Amino acid sequence: MSGPGDLAAGTRDWLVEAGFDIKEERVWLEALTHGSFNGSNPGAGSGGRELDYQRLEFLGDRVLGLAVASWLYHAHDAPEGRLSQRLNALVSGRTCARIARALGVPEHIRLGKQAREDGGADSDKILGDAMEALIGANFVENGFDHTKAIIYRLWDGELAGDAGKAKHPKSALQEWAAGNRRAMPSYQVTDRSGPDHAARFTVEVTIPSVGSAEATASSKGEAERLAAQKFLEQYG
Repeated sequence: MSGPGDLAAGTRDWLVEAGFDIKEERVWLEALTHGSFNGSNPGAGSGGRELDYQRLEFLGDRVLGLAVASWLYHAHDAPEGRLSQRLNALVSGRTCARIARALGVPEHIRLGKQAREDGGADSDKILGDAMEALIGANFVENGFDHTKAIIYRLWDGELAGDAGKAKHPKSALQEWAAGNRRAMPSYQVTDRSGPDHAARFTVEVTIPSVGSAEATASSKGEAERLAAQKFLEQYG
């Protein structure tokens, strides 16, 4: 019978089959435990501390970012702004959730009764966080090189795909802001000149605590596009 710090046999087998190298089961139990589980299962933690994946998710997020950034740097000679655009798409919560579903995380994530009934096992937020927590757990137990190899295998289709490529600058800027936990960009027409048949619009795009960029074009939409592109070149 499994103790409070032990993985279920089926979960351990699943992790090993997925390529993870398990040494201390408590670490992996933590990576698969959502905070809601503790409320439904008092005393479910071990060592006097309730388990949840938040600390490992914090670590895994950074490990994933470094691994993918390294791959992009060596695989492409694109400028920094384009690399950042692809990085943000490849490590986004939505991408992590997609990888988690393909891996089978929903069947093994530990959720409280209400969270499970509310669809937590199919939540992009929960699955994305749990995927990053598993990466963090593997890093803790096996180091960066082993973890990087797992990431490259699990993300193979994403790395070879079109995630983050050739997007409209406004969409790319919105993804950049979300990926860097910034406020969404806001656009403001700061000047309009010329006759109606040949009007010129100047638009400024701003992200608080980051900066702003300005561009002028013959339409408001084109000025917004150019401003977003300039912002990514300057700050992305």
